[in-house]
Amino acid sequence: MFGGIFSLPVHLRKSGHRPIIADLAGGDSEHAVADGLPHSTGENDLKGTTNTMHGVLARIQGPVLLWSLKVVLYFAGLCICGKIGWGSVMSMSSDLRDLFFYEAFLYYNPLLLVTMMVWLWGVNLWVFTRSGVDYAAVFCLGSDHLTHTEIWQCARWMTIIILTSMTAYLHLYSHGEVSLAALQPVLLYCLAVLILILPFGIFYASSRHYLLWTVWRIVFPMQAVAFSDFFLADFLTSMSKVFSDLERSMCRMVHHQVATIAWFEADSVCGSHSVAIPLVLVLPYLFRLFQCVRQYKDSRDVTNIWNAAKYLTAVPVIFLSALKYHVTPYTWTYIVQPAWILFGIANTFFSFFWDVLRDWDLSVFTRVFRFSKPNLCSRLLHRRRWVYAWVIGSNLILRGTWTYKLSSHLRNNYITVFVITALEIFRRFQWAFFRIEKEWNLVNKPHRTSHLHGRENGNEAEAEKLLVGSNQSV
Repeated sequence: MFGGIFSLPVHLRKSGHRPIIADLAGGDSEHAVADGLPHSTGENDLKGTTNTMHGVLARIQGPVLLWSLKVVLYFAGLCICGKIGWGSVMSMSSDLRDLFFYEAFLYYNPLLLVTMMVWLWGVNLWVFTRSGVDYAAVFCLGSDHLTHTEIWQCARWMTIIILTSMTAYLHLYSHGEVSLAALQPVLLYCLAVLILILPFGIFYASSRHYLLWTVWRIVFPMQAVAFSDFFLADFLTSMSKVFSDLERSMCRMVHHQVATIAWFEADSVCGSHSVAIPLVLVLPYLFRLFQCVRQYKDSRDVTNIWNAAKYLTAVPVIFLSALKYHVTPYTWTYIVQPAWILFGIANTFFSFFWDVLRDWDLSVFTRVFRFSKPNLCSRLLHRRRWVYAWVIGSNLILRGTWTYKLSSHLRNNYITVFVITALEIFRRFQWAFFRIEKEWNLVNKPHRTSHLHGRENGNEAEAEKLLVGSNQSV
């Protein structure tokens, strides 16, 4: 859309025209000759230039208006859903309002968090595209892989469908249509599964199959672990709370507890006392642990054992938290809770330092404290030291909420847990920038090393040429 605007001055210079601003300012042919430009025919050239500009604007005006209309309709739909949903909740009696809103929130917040992750993944791809980081080469994607625009399109439709279903659920239940209300989340979950496993060549079939195949390799790590395998597995660890909520939602659907308060009366079946919650929470960490063991088996690199130990420290945090519902208050206060806090602190700092020193490998301390002989550094943060401080500081703080997210006994305030889980997804979104770029640096290590040598010698122009060459070779 904007390519035509930016290429227009180049086109005019190549065809011998003066810049449009100069012509509109009343410059004559003598000024053109004095400026070293070819002699133009004045009015005819001005008319030709004007017609060219009008043609470009005509080609741009349609898409811009259509895009603006879509944005207006999209936000108008969001406002309507929010108004109807909030009015439906507030129309209920105060004694049932909190319980009902909690139940409705439980069904839809996992899908909303997944949608948020898709939006942020589109931002990741957009930044990679603008920064010259070839993520397709890192993941070994084909030419038909999804771009950031297509990712955002998927996220937009997911947002519309989920919020529409949630609004219908709230509205129908508040007006006494309990059966129709209970059908809304069930249909939504069935639709999501159907689209994901649909065998036909529609709805980005190759990307869906790639995702399912990667998940299969994560669950059953019988082959060598590829970058896409452990990258997605790391994302799944940040989504562990989402999976536990999905389990509770599906449990209530199976036991016909949707749009009722029966789940509250039988809390041990699908509620906080369920033994399935810690099992679902721990699965992503076990998958990642098995991957590290498999990588050690293939490479004999001891680093993989340390990485496995990092994921192993999350297991006691999850199960010690679940013990609160199965031990006496004295045992919890003086034995289990101190152990839970100790393992939570260990997991937080272990994971934080691993992010900075191993997963990112940004030479952070070199660039912040100006150590000599820097290693490969991030192009995304080049000459932006304040971003280093933000990324490291926010990563440490959000790692501090790790224990809260993994602990089922701290889930009484579902709004707080939702916010903390969203912040964890945002932390993973930041993490993805530098983890993917580190892998891309390894793919282009010879070119990147030459680029850094060029910068150290003050040869900026040569360094840029080497960098462009490395981008084109991927």
